[in-house]
Amino acid sequence: MNKPAPFLVQIPVDPADIDFMGHVNNASYLKWVQDAVIDHWRSLAPAEAVAAHLWVALKHEITYRRPTFLGDEVMATVLLEKVQGARAFYETILRRGEEVLAEVKSSWCCVDATTLRPARLARDVLARFFPDTIAS
Repeated sequence: MNKPAPFLVQIPVDPADIDFMGHVNNASYLKWVQDAVIDHWRSLAPAEAVAAHLWVALKHEITYRRPTFLGDEVMATVLLEKVQGARAFYETILRRGEEVLAEVKSSWCCVDATTLRPARLARDVLARFFPDTIAS
């Protein structure tokens, strides 16, 4: 399966993100990743698919590389690695310039917005994320 193009999201560092040690609190990284993955979904999925599906995070594995500070320009690179059934697997890398701040592997479950039960995405929706192939 071909890898889709990376999706870039600029992350604003808010004063509320700063903890007692003077750098970004670990919980803020998680919020940034969740927001970036959802932005990725909303940017590529058709409006009717966005309205019919929700995403629930199943697992996040975060490796912190460097501290982040107020005033830093942070960019998230979101990579959808694969989709299997109702599950999607992402890697998100947070950077300040070329410097890696954190690497996050996450898995998500797609759920039907009405029933809240796991839901597979239609092939035509998946094709928007994997333009040269169809995900399994």
